[in-house]
Amino acid sequence: MKRSLQQISDSVGARLIGDGSVEILSLASIESAGPSDLVFIDNQKHMAAAFQSNAAAVVAGEFAATTKSDKPLLISEHPKLAFARAAQLLREDSNSDSKIEVDPSAVIHASVVLGAGVRVQAHAVLGEGVQIGERTRIGSGCAIGAGVKVGCGCEIYPNVTIYPGTMLGSRVIVHAGAVLGSDGFGYVRDRKSGHYEKFPQVGCLVIEDDVEIGANATVDRGALDETRIQRGAKIDNLVHIGHNCHIGEDVVIAAQTGLSGSIVIENGAILGGQVGIGEHATIGEGVMLGGQGGVLPNKILRGKGVAFWGTPAQPLREYLKQLATLARLAKKE
Repeated sequence: MKRSLQQISDSVGARLIGDGSVEILSLASIESAGPSDLVFIDNQKHMAAAFQSNAAAVVAGEFAATTKSDKPLLISEHPKLAFARAAQLLREDSNSDSKIEVDPSAVIHASVVLGAGVRVQAHAVLGEGVQIGERTRIGSGCAIGAGVKVGCGCEIYPNVTIYPGTMLGSRVIVHAGAVLGSDGFGYVRDRKSGHYEKFPQVGCLVIEDDVEIGANATVDRGALDETRIQRGAKIDNLVHIGHNCHIGEDVVIAAQTGLSGSIVIENGAILGGQVGIGEHATIGEGVMLGGQGGVLPNKILRGKGVAFWGTPAQPLREYLKQLATLARLAKKE
């Protein structure tokens, strides 16, 4: 949707220098920008290239405020963040009416409630008692189980499966192939026979507002209680989150990470790719756990802003010291 620079400036809180009536249609890199695109720079070394590009306007930091330019500027303390917010504004649906659009091939139970402006694409299946909030889009081939509640302004991409009883807040993004609310990996072994019997998986999954879940990620429901992903968490592709886990606000989890059951990841923690965490472990607020780090069951990592690495995970400084010591010992041999 086209927006004027003045509209973008007002929305993202940037200071406008130049013609506010210029219309922006999309975003681009400096190299590929066209005459209706917005670009951004976050340091001076890219300033000349941005000003010489085909872009309609430039988002920049205070360093560009006094520079002469033929292009309008949006000046922000955090240009990259302002650019991201501009992207959100441009993605907003230009169709302001409340028309519900359902593809004829979709299967919708008679009890389903669809909010204004909902779109359901081809071959999606919505079970009994499903509730979909306003302006949410359900992609083709999605399977949404009985009693699922999805908030407003969500984007559910094709072939997502949401098991019965799962609850999603507003502005949640779920990428293709993700599975939400499946049974946890819980079994009880019969000591006499040696056989495993399934432990009840009758809890629920709650996903709060502004969460994004990557392609082919899996999030299990709680066994008897709930699995919860709090507001603003960002979960990459191919991540697995086990039953009864509690993921805090603004947590970031990179691809191929695996979380066992009953793990607590506190607010603002960052987990690198291929991290593995054992059951009942706790990752404290603001902890950074590096790629392929391993945390043993019941372990607690604390230290806001502290980086941990290795298996078993330990503070980065200690880990590097140990590597250096091993390297020296190897040289002596």
